[in-house]
Amino acid sequence: MSIKVRYFASLKEDLGRSEDILETASLLTVRQVWQCANPQQTLPNPILVAVNKDYADLESLVNDGDEVAFFPPVTGG
Repeated sequence: MSIKVRYFASLKEDLGRSEDILETASLLTVRQVWQCANPQQTLPNPILVAVNKDYADLESLVNDGDEVAFFPPVTGG
């Protein structure tokens, strides 16, 4: 299974990269995708996630070929 993992805004800066390609043999949740791609980093709280450009929660399942995006909450005025 191949999953594209993308990071935006301050996450991109903190991690020093904008994306990863995660290869896995098993079905993963969004939370597990973060843990596999960033084993030394705690999942930020709060965090927003999207799977294939649709908002998702951390327990959503990710399928082969999906794109998972992580980004901090956005505020504006």
